[in-house]
Amino acid sequence: MRSNKLKTIGYWVATCLIAAAFVLGGATDAATPPSVVAFMAHLGYPAYFATIIGVWKVLGGVALLVPRFPRLKEWAYAGIFFDLTGAAISHAVTGDAAANVIVPLVLAGIAFASWNLRPRSRKLSAPVAEPTETVPFAVVAKAAA
Repeated sequence: MRSNKLKTIGYWVATCLIAAAFVLGGATDAATPPSVVAFMAHLGYPAYFATIIGVWKVLGGVALLVPRFPRLKEWAYAGIFFDLTGAAISHAVTGDAAANVIVPLVLAGIAFASWNLRPRSRKLSAPVAEPTETVPFAVVAKAAA
């Protein structure tokens, strides 16, 4: 019982941290203030990229928090992971300080923890196993008669 409670707390802490980072950061990116435009230019991206990535970040952060929609959550987690690893690579390629490379990787680890700790209600259902043995039609027809 205690283990389930700790798992639930861990899930919500990790999920709220990632959702907050993505909703707030995405809203800032989408608003494209001059500091964001300059930051994107430093990384080699055009200004309009901030709007695109910002909107997707907000949607991804919200998707993690809304109930149900497990397939949407899977896509959101994938997008968040791609965004964060891409950010780490972008910082590394432009020669930014190690902290600028490490922070997105730490956030990716928190996102992975959220994904790994999520409750069954927020996971895709396991596929139904195919029967390992087939029953001949004649046997089924005889049993039905």
